Amino acid sequence: MLARTILATLGLAALLVSGLAAQGRPIPVERDPAPTFTSGVEMVTVHVSVRDRAGRVVRDLSHADFRLIDSGFGRRIESVFPSNSAVSIAVLVDISGSMAVDRNIDRARRAVDAIVGSLQAGRDELALFTFDTVLREITPFTSDLERVGALELTESPYGKTSLYDAIADAATLVGRRANRHRALLVVTDGVDNGSLRTAGEVSGVASAIAVPVHVLTVGGPLDRRDGIGGAAGADGEVVAASLRDLARWTGGSVRATGTRDDLLAALGELLSGLRYQYVLTFQPGFRRGWHPIEIRTADDNLVVHARGGYVAGRARLKW
Repeated sequence: MLARTILATLGLAALLVSGLAAQGRPIPVERDPAPTFTSGVEMVTVHVSVRDRAGRVVRDLSHADFRLIDSGFGRRIESVFPSNSAVSIAVLVDISGSMAVDRNIDRARRAVDAIVGSLQAGRDELALFTFDTVLREITPFTSDLERVGALELTESPYGKTSLYDAIADAATLVGRRANRHRALLVVTDGVDNGSLRTAGEVSGVASAIAVPVHVLTVGGPLDRRDGIGGAAGADGEVVAASLRDLARWTGGSVRATGTRDDLLAALGELLSGLRYQYVLTFQPGFRRGWHPIEIRTADDNLVVHARGGYVAGRARLKW
């Protein structure tokens, strides 16, 4: 009897979820338990993007061109090979109350359209999420970009901004994709007033699962005057610094996109770096836990983007 009751309850839940999906309604994403990462004697893999001072992607580098610093000490790189591939992008759109300032939510909608238009249908894949205090899946990963382009962000800006929490949860979902040319693109005004996590905790999650976080800030004259996170008032400068740190530790970036030209230029640069990367492998250190790393090139004039560390042994990241 108990077994039949449980099965009936599970069946009803499945019907409710499928009904929500069929109606096109956003589905809240439940948070998973804190992930446990194990490296043991397995190789650590790091994807690296290299540009020159003019912002152009640098190709044709070899093993001899790279240096690895692990926890302050040099470590041998086992292999280096270039990889040119399609990309898997998750777009995370801020729909919290602060996005109502200066019509930032309209700029966010236009940013989503521009992102979809910059990808290659049938080759690249994209997923769309929104958040305020809760992370919601609008559409799962798909290479049918017209399906995403046809969607409208109908929610009105409301509630507090759990920016860091949403980034950590969305990055974990992106980390499950088989394609290693992947990233999380966050469209926001840069305000956070509701997260339980800090930027450092979020960067630890995203770096360990090798997901670069790129933040595209949208804003009108108010935000361009006050800088990233300008709508946050006196705390705006602190929020901006935290976002920059988070992005840097994951191998990502923060870019202000006050105009459509700003946005298109940022997307063109981001996608070129995601498509063409170098894959570096090396043996993990013996010390268990988090290892900060730095990837350098023999040419000091080149700019390297890579995640900021890895987890050695068996360790649980804090949520």
